[in-house]
Amino acid sequence: MNLKKKLRLALAGLALVAGNLAVAQTTLLNASYDVAREFYKDYNAAFVTHYKKSTGKDVKVDQAHGGSSAQARAVNDGLDADVVTMNTTTDIEFLASTGVVAKDWAKRFPGNASPTTSTMLFLTREGNPKHIKDWDDLVKPGIQVIVVNPKTGGNGRMAYLAAWGYVRKKGGTDAQAADFVAKLFKNVPVLAKGGRDATTIFLQRNIGDVLVTFESEVVSVDREFGAGKVDAVHPSVSIIAENPVAVVERTVAKKGTAELAKAYLDYLYSDEAQEIAAKHALRPRSAAILKKYANTFKPIQLFAVSEYFGSLSEAQKVHFNDGGQFDKLYTVK
Repeated sequence: MNLKKKLRLALAGLALVAGNLAVAQTTLLNASYDVAREFYKDYNAAFVTHYKKSTGKDVKVDQAHGGSSAQARAVNDGLDADVVTMNTTTDIEFLASTGVVAKDWAKRFPGNASPTTSTMLFLTREGNPKHIKDWDDLVKPGIQVIVVNPKTGGNGRMAYLAAWGYVRKKGGTDAQAADFVAKLFKNVPVLAKGGRDATTIFLQRNIGDVLVTFESEVVSVDREFGAGKVDAVHPSVSIIAENPVAVVERTVAKKGTAELAKAYLDYLYSDEAQEIAAKHALRPRSAAILKKYANTFKPIQLFAVSEYFGSLSEAQKVHFNDGGQFDKLYTVK
């Protein structure tokens, strides 16, 4: 092979490498939880437009969705996500403990690095034929409850803790709460892997009388299955679920996407993003936008995890780790 040809091939190879690097540096992967699928579809489009307008650069955002804990494990095991956007802090704390995200991740962004919050409510079949109004109705004989497995998804952990906290809020003891939650899970015919799976079980497989899920799932259900297929029931008491975010330090160091990843998460706090969140029934941190969507966010007596469980990490150890409270009260069917 003559020198000119060798040189051309070498230059072509360099151009290919440079092109691949350019693609890598302008493509982000967001590993997220099931129920946020529709929100991030809209948010990503808004961010791409905003980023182009403010920097003149094009960016592409890819999504990976699943049960929150399953996603955290996938990232830990090597999934090259640039950012993680979860529905419970324990999943990001797990990644911090293994060095995948920064130890002080919760201080890197406002609001405990949670640009939105949510809460748990009930979806019943149209017309609410079983007259389900509050948590007490979920432990009645003959009621089938669809819920996410607390071992695989934050959706399930929040449902469990919300039910436990309901008993405590009414003046009950931990022993009474444990008995109540055990009765509730006896009414669970099948545990879902994540929020989307739970909705599929409820609406496509037509199993169960009530689905316990995030408030934001109402919008997704209406959009996907048509308005009026379910009734949203707001219980008297529910839990505040923070939706935390973090940069995956391991990935951005490798791909050179640290600045882009930070910009992506920063923009979640913008008015435009907070509006998009509200439209998807995610509770915005912005007080003004929350007030604007008062019809979406019905008043519920909300309690923080810290009120009865110390922290989500402590709740994880006591309730959801192998051999914990959940394993004691739930028998796999």
